[in-house]
Parts: sequence; structure tokens; C-alpha cells
Amino acid sequence: MKYTIAVIPGDGIGPEVTEQAKKALNAVADVYDHTFIYKEAIMGACAIDATGNPLPNETLKVCSASDAILFGAIGHPKYDNDPTAKVRPEQGLLRLRKELGLFCNVRPVKAYEQLIDNSPLKREIIEGTDISIYRELTGGIYFGIKELSDDGQIAFDGCSYTVEEIERIAHLAFKEAQTRRKKLTLIDKANVLETSRLWRKTVTALANQYPDVALDFLFVDNAAMQMILNPKQFDVILTENLFGDIISDEASVIGGSIGLLASASVGKENALFEPIHGSFPQATGKNIANPLASILSAAMLLNHLGLHKEANAIERAVQKSLSLEITTEDLNKTHPFTTSKVGDFIADYIENQDDSILNFKNIHMGQSTII
Repeated sequence: MKYTIAVIPGDGIGPEVTEQAKKALNAVADVYDHTFIYKEAIMGACAIDATGNPLPNETLKVCSASDAILFGAIGHPKYDNDPTAKVRPEQGLLRLRKELGLFCNVRPVKAYEQLIDNSPLKREIIEGTDISIYRELTGGIYFGIKELSDDGQIAFDGCSYTVEEIERIAHLAFKEAQTRRKKLTLIDKANVLETSRLWRKTVTALANQYPDVALDFLFVDNAAMQMILNPKQFDVILTENLFGDIISDEASVIGGSIGLLASASVGKENALFEPIHGSFPQATGKNIANPLASILSAAMLLNHLGLHKEANAIERAVQKSLSLEITTEDLNKTHPFTTSKVGDFIADYIENQDDSILNFKNIHMGQSTII
């Protein structure tokens, strides 16, 4: 099969980790007889520097015409440290989500056995955790009316949702639950907010179409506490934009490393896949950034395209890299591997699983994984 993939390396470590994800995709293409045509485009601080626009129209055209989008990271200190900047890198990503209708953010949260001891939470609390968070991405307070009084003393941010916006992501979350442990938790603040009451009413009505899925509810403050006390109770989480932003970042500590957290932003016609770790400017160009989240984002991309065996091959390769400790310095302080070496191993394992393990000694001597 032939697929066109828009590649937006972005800022900071984005280009480095995205390059490793492409290595994994190229290995998949070789093994499973696919063709991936990459169309590179710019977005973020690099786009502002080049064009003055964080999302050039040409980038939007490339993304609209692709089968999927692989994105690296966004942000730069010269904008992050200047709150007065009128044009900001993040505006590019927000506009891309809106223009392409990427209304559903999916973030898997998994406790990898090899990394459990890296988590600040106790092993007995997080062991076995496997959550899929569905966050509404194009509505709510982030996109509502924003006002500041003339005297600068009063600020206002409006939050609104429609039944249609709620239903379209709720359907996806219910369907995901059907493929997993058949439990869906809606996180809201229905005891206070009118928008949350609409969410609860709409999702409750929709649950009749999914009788095999158990639906329960948690107020967001209680949910934040339960995420620390007993994360294993969650299967699929569904929530609105602001709550999802907070809950998903809280859940990120469970896995033991932000360097393994992938995500997808999905719409009716387009989908974007990215690691959640940000641009990490301190590591830019040093070949030390953990590429596994970007590589796992590529696996999510393949699943989106219906290439489930291929996605599983990448996931197995990541598991093997963790078990052999072929990882960057954030996970392997004693004998760390570079960003590119980890990418080389993942690609080689996909293509030559037995040989990759036999060549483990060669990797430690600094040689290529491909002998």
C-alpha cells in the first residue's frame, strides 16, 4: 500500500526524534511491502522565523492532502520567555487543530514494567495501569470568547459546548472501550458547570447505544485524586478540553518517563500524531533526546491507517529496547545510547529481530546495529 505522510519536524528536538520515527516507518515499509511518501512542512517557531506565520498556508495544504501527519514538537525560549509576544509558536498548532477539525486527542498511559521504578508513585499502585484518555480538543474555554476590560481589572474566558461536539468524541471513546476492558469514565464538574451538565446528559443518553460498556462519572477534582490513589481503576477516560489537558499531564508521571508518551489528534478526515514531551530546547542538537515517544506516535499513526500488525511490530521493538536498556540517558544513566542509535536499533529490530538481539554486544561497542 502507498500512503502520503505529512512530516512536521517542528522546533527544538522535534527534528531529531521525528527522524527516528521515520526510520521505524521505513523499516515497516520494507518488511510489510508498503510505500510511505513523506511531505515535509514547517510549523511553530521555525515557521515564524522563516515566514512570520506559525502555520504557513502551504503547511496547511500539505497536511490536508496527506493520509496522516507526523509531528515533532513546538516552542522556543525566545517566545516562551516573552509573554508579550503577539505571534507565538503554539498558535500554529491550535490553528492546525481547528482548520483540520482535529477534535479528539487520544493519549495512552501505560506503566511499562521496565520503568515502574522510575515513577514517583509506588509500584503496587501503578503496576498494570493501562489507560486511554480521550480529550475534546477544539471546543471549551480554550476557544471561547476572551475579554479584558478597558481598565485591565476584569478578565473573562467563555466556555461553551454543543451536543454535536460532545457526541462525536463520545462515540469514539465508547468504541475504544469496546475493544478494551469495556469501561468508560466521564470526568466533568457537573455539580457546578452548565457545560459539564450538558456533557453528562449527552453521554448518558449515548450510552444506550453501547450496552456492553459500563459508564461511570467522576468530578474532576476527585478524578485527579483517584489518578494518584488508584490509576488501575481507569480504562477509557472521556473529558472536555481543559480537564483533559490537566488530567492527561497528571497521568503522564505514571509511566515513569515522559519520553514514552505518544498522542494522536483525530478528526473526521485528518489525524496528527506527536510525542507529548515538547521541544526540550536544552537538548537540541545534542543527540540525547529520547525518541521512543515519537516512535510510538508512529505506531499510533499505523493503527489509524488500519496497519495493526505493522504498529505492533514497532511496539514490540520499543519493548525490546527497554528490556535490553538500549535507551537514552534519561532512562539509562550508566550506559546511555544516543537518539540516533536508539532509532537504529528500533529499525533494525523490526527488520531483523533475531540478528538485533545477537548484535547487542556490537551496539555496546558503538557499532551500527546493522552488521
